[in-house]
Amino acid sequence: MPKGKTTTTKEHPSEFPVRGNEFVGKVVSAKAPKTITVEREITVYVPKFERYKKIRSKVHAHNPDYMHAKEGDIVRIGETRKISKTKAFIVTEIVGHSKIEAKREEMKEGMRVKAHKAEAKAEEEAQ
Repeated sequence: MPKGKTTTTKEHPSEFPVRGNEFVGKVVSAKAPKTITVEREITVYVPKFERYKKIRSKVHAHNPDYMHAKEGDIVRIGETRKISKTKAFIVTEIVGHSKIEAKREEMKEGMRVKAHKAEAKAEEEAQ
């Protein structure tokens, strides 16, 4: 979302203008109502050792009712005015799902299919 824009649409009115920084990160917690915790990974150059190191940063963000971001989602968050003591970001879009979560869903679906086949086989044998 371009800077200076709001997250307002006709279907989903919102009064939070997005200004300042925008980040992409992974949702690590979505337990609180309308709030998510987003973790982003930053790569920083350390001149003394001539190496790069990864730093993780957690940011609390507002999760509007129409977004429905949940744990494991990859989201884009934009800086806005202070919403509460710890929240100054809002979810502007859900970019995707993490590979781990996708794999977990795939495994659950496979288990459901196996269970369904086993039930069907048991019914056939009973008849």
